[in-house]
Amino acid sequence: MKGHLNDTPLTLNKSLLLARLEQLKSADSTEQLRRSVAELQRQIQSQDGALAPVESECIEIAAPYLCGELEQIGAARTLSRARYYVERLLKSLTQARVGPINDINLNRWKEYPHILTDSLWVIERRDSSGVHTADYWGNFIPQIPRQLMLRYTKKGEWVLDPFAGAGTTLIEGQRLGRNVLGVELQAGVADQARQLVATEPNPHATVCEMTRGDSQTVDFRSLLERHGQCSVQLIIMHPPYFDIIKFSADPRDLSNAASVDDFLAQMGTVVERVSAVLDPGRYLALVIGDKYAQGEWIPLGFLTMNEVLRRGFTLKSIIVKNFEDTTGKRNQKELWRYRALVGGFYIFKHEYIFVFVKRDSSPPLWGEAEGDA
Repeated sequence: MKGHLNDTPLTLNKSLLLARLEQLKSADSTEQLRRSVAELQRQIQSQDGALAPVESECIEIAAPYLCGELEQIGAARTLSRARYYVERLLKSLTQARVGPINDINLNRWKEYPHILTDSLWVIERRDSSGVHTADYWGNFIPQIPRQLMLRYTKKGEWVLDPFAGAGTTLIEGQRLGRNVLGVELQAGVADQARQLVATEPNPHATVCEMTRGDSQTVDFRSLLERHGQCSVQLIIMHPPYFDIIKFSADPRDLSNAASVDDFLAQMGTVVERVSAVLDPGRYLALVIGDKYAQGEWIPLGFLTMNEVLRRGFTLKSIIVKNFEDTTGKRNQKELWRYRALVGGFYIFKHEYIFVFVKRDSSPPLWGEAEGDA
């Protein structure tokens, strides 16, 4: 089946495929079993229509997954083990087991190699397909919201991005069939995002709306009520990393915060406001990095993480995303290496994705007693 080992799903006749798999269980010997598996593989590969689908009897299945399962069946050392593998494959093709927060069929979990589950993400280059653009300095890579929405939402659910920038989350949501509300402080950036989203195809007819506003004061519930909604199922936050990049002269811009403490207080306000419209048991993802100032590493990511934890969330994962180039360091790798050797520091090549789940009830803030007013 090597010719089918690509991302294009196979479309086969479901009834015939299930019948062929049932026949494998009646093999009298492992030799007969292997011959039967080889014949089934030939039928799947062939162009003679042996398993050609009809409109009412078709099933889509990832070629690498089906190939791997059949090879495992054929390589079984005993008939009992082979029959176990056959039953497992039959179950995966006839029964769906989907959890409450995504569309992943856990009976066919091997079909999702594109969904990351490791805590280190090494992404060589940003996705530049469609209308995605890297022109907006500080825009995060599309693969991040894509992975988060695949893991933590179902099609048709609602996502909120309170630092929407050039609309990366909105574009990915539109592609994946998720509804996304984005809020952006700068009018020009918000207008550009609207234009990009309007140009991107919308095959699922989802709502992907950009609002110009300050996420410390905007009424998120009103934004949702305009679409007949009262809550969201995922929040993706990619705020400024304090003052590393000055995005505007607006004093409300978090990149213009007077100090780290002021930045954290403002972030806390945003977290409280978005949390009010997030369903309990659903997820918030924070994408942020650290900074260096006056010879000191400032753990901005973990400081901001603590602000979220203080507001009714449980930390589920810390993902480290590796990056090679930034606008500030591009074509200056040797200079930065020299500076690191002279200054005794290490060069930033990562940022964090903190994944939180909202608790059903919010406990007191850390450091507060149960009875404190």
